[in-house]
Amino acid sequence: MENERFWTKSYDPGVGDLSPDQWETSYVDAVRPTFSKFGDKTAYAFMGTHVRFADLDRYANRFARMLLDNGFKKGDVVGINLPNIPEYGIAWLGTLRAGCVVSGVSPLLSAPEMKHQLTDSKARALVTLDAVFAATVTKIADQLPDLKLVVIASVGGFLSPVKRFLGKRLGKIPQGRVTPLAGKSVVKIEKVIKGAAYSGEDPGVAVTPDDIAYIQYTGGTTGLPKGAQLSHRNVVADLLIVQHWLHWEKGRGLALSGFPFFHIAGLFFNKNCIYLGWTQVLIPNPRDTDHICREIKKYRPTVLVNVPSLFQMLIANPAFKTLDHSGLEGCISAASPFPEESQRQLENIVGEGKLLEVYGMTETAPLTTMNPMQGKKKLGHIGLPLPNTDLCLKSTETGEKVAVGQPGEICVKGPQVMVGYFNQPEETARAFDTEGYFHTGDVAIQDEEGFLRIVDRTKDMIIVGGFKVFSRRVEDILSEHPAIDMIATIGRANPERPGSELVEAYVKPTAGHPLAGDRAALEKEILAFAKEKLSPYEVPKRVHVLDELPLTPVGKVDKKVLRKQDDK
Repeated sequence: MENERFWTKSYDPGVGDLSPDQWETSYVDAVRPTFSKFGDKTAYAFMGTHVRFADLDRYANRFARMLLDNGFKKGDVVGINLPNIPEYGIAWLGTLRAGCVVSGVSPLLSAPEMKHQLTDSKARALVTLDAVFAATVTKIADQLPDLKLVVIASVGGFLSPVKRFLGKRLGKIPQGRVTPLAGKSVVKIEKVIKGAAYSGEDPGVAVTPDDIAYIQYTGGTTGLPKGAQLSHRNVVADLLIVQHWLHWEKGRGLALSGFPFFHIAGLFFNKNCIYLGWTQVLIPNPRDTDHICREIKKYRPTVLVNVPSLFQMLIANPAFKTLDHSGLEGCISAASPFPEESQRQLENIVGEGKLLEVYGMTETAPLTTMNPMQGKKKLGHIGLPLPNTDLCLKSTETGEKVAVGQPGEICVKGPQVMVGYFNQPEETARAFDTEGYFHTGDVAIQDEEGFLRIVDRTKDMIIVGGFKVFSRRVEDILSEHPAIDMIATIGRANPERPGSELVEAYVKPTAGHPLAGDRAALEKEILAFAKEKLSPYEVPKRVHVLDELPLTPVGKVDKKVLRKQDDK
């Protein structure tokens, strides 16, 4: 394999494969020394409140013991449905220490989507906000027989009493009434972690490299989202490989990221920071760039990690241009394409050579390629395959490996590649070929130096601000509306956010339906239906009603024709 890995010649000096023995451990054991070495250091900085590593250690142990006291056993799934607040980190680490499995649940999910994920993962616990509890969980709780425990947090739980009062008074802190749920225990996380009911000592559950750490849900081109199972070995391997690549050192770094923890990118960055003993500035609302700029000015992070659209929003904020970025060592961009012109604008502000584009997927824990930290970088490229990673490009038509300079689907082997999809052996088998490569669905070209550039997607996918929207899923759900006879969704470039797309739907109405002759009313009705059934980022920005949709010779909707239509 080494002879084929010609890209290693482009690695930074001293970077190479690590011994696989290094990830023959669990994340729980790997991170343990951090808490004794950096106990008095701030782990999470949140809206003026500092949570030390010693605090996180104690709170996580109490959370773990609460799970065990409620009858939870190794392998039980805990869904965490929170924004980036300290309670997320506490529940995440406590769940792992109890030997249980973390499943990030987006607060943006609709009630049916949340129900699917919790049902599919067989989650026995859900950690959620009081506002989400009242608005969503109460609607589906009686349809979740596996769910036994609901833990309630608040966005203002770690704020000072004054900030909490003002936040609620001004409507900046979402609230919801917490009520009993039949057949389920409902507890407030504040009483668990700050009360005296549970010991702050380590619960002592033995966790192995083979144990599953995460079931993270990822969309598919057909059907409902699937849960990618990532073992502790997967988690630790990618962690150590990336830290080696980036030359990151324990105790030497301060991080700020707008990626939500329920997303694999945010989860990955969080676990890196905790392992390294770095302070992490938590951003509960990544769209509030004024707040982000104030936090950058206050804490002066050494690393920023964001989706491209957030970097673009920061570029557009005049305050970002006035900040002192001399201490910033790197800006890592992930989850969606970053237009080259925007990349240049960012580097003009923060410093040349500081931007690193990376590539990964939920199924690969997540990173498989990165631009070098110290050496040559290429704007518009996702970098080089990481150490210990076997990557090749295969023809989407023949399945054969393609030559350098030719487009092919990115296929990956490595210790970070998932165990498989939860309870979906057929989907797992389809994701891997006979050589053991995981097929990503992304098409790239690799140059003579080994750098990769994404050129296409084999999956019918739309990228909205870093979130993946799968057309088939949106179409399947909207097709349930009786006024829709035929529907197709496409992504159209968002003129206000380069690199991001807008979801647009093209609809042929059902003949004879009362709304078929009133296009304006039909468009309004479909949008209302979409907002009820879909996540906000999946909802079409526009609905176009057509008498007929263009079809291919075999009778499929011809989306190429739709994409070429003028935006009228």
